[in-house]
Amino acid sequence: MTAARREKLGYAFVAPTLLFLVAFNVFPLVYNVVLGFTNAELVGGGSEWRGTANYGRVFADPEFAQALRRTGLFVGCAVTIELALGFTVALALRQRFRGRDVLLTALLVPMMLSPAVIGLFWNLILDGNYGILNQALGALGLPEPQWTTDRDFKFLSILLIDVWMWTPFMLLISLAALNAIPGYLYEAAEVDRATRWTAFRRITLPLCAPLLGLAALLRTTDALKQFDLVMAVTGPNDERTQTVSTLLYQVLFRDGRVGLGSAYGCLVLVLVIALATVFTRYLEPLQRPNA
Repeated sequence: MTAARREKLGYAFVAPTLLFLVAFNVFPLVYNVVLGFTNAELVGGGSEWRGTANYGRVFADPEFAQALRRTGLFVGCAVTIELALGFTVALALRQRFRGRDVLLTALLVPMMLSPAVIGLFWNLILDGNYGILNQALGALGLPEPQWTTDRDFKFLSILLIDVWMWTPFMLLISLAALNAIPGYLYEAAEVDRATRWTAFRRITLPLCAPLLGLAALLRTTDALKQFDLVMAVTGPNDERTQTVSTLLYQVLFRDGRVGLGSAYGCLVLVLVIALATVFTRYLEPLQRPNA
């Protein structure tokens, strides 16, 4: 078989995958960008070119500013708590003991469930009238908050559920990072009579940092798109828990403004790409801790 024929055969094998990617990824993205510059409506086929008017309305919308701040607060709190808890539990599970594998499997179960199912599941647990959490608090003589209806507890409830669901992800990545550290480094530190804190600071943290940074990047980009839990627990209309994604849902499906909703979607995409770029720029120095 000639080189030209082999090249054509290679293109023939790759072409279906490329067509699939263009049809289901590239074309919808480009079409969404185009719609963001029009006044397209959900009901009605006509649309007119509006230029950057939709983006001007987005930046002038106080709801968008509030949703953006709330999303940023949620992402910061959730990722920080999940990373700290996951790494701490990974340190505790690093050494093998009886029942470790069973315990680890049980801890990883929340991560494997659907966010929508988990939202409905926790909605029942946090119910102020018959939820099992308030029943337990009442049995202990403690206050029974209205977790999903009290404005002071709604955001905390969403944060609690997300931490419960995604701390196992941080645990798994942290455990992989800890197990990848060569044992002879700790043996050398022990010979040098280094304290546990010194070994942790000089060996464990620097060598775990690249994977921990990657885990934080993945969770941050995912948490920025928080939608399922808010929809299942408090709904998209609640101002205390409305994220950028639920605001986009409201604009698109409640108000029917496809053009404006597409502008919201493009801004969310740009925000995720920008944060991912910042994270990746700092990941490379973490891979060279001694540089």
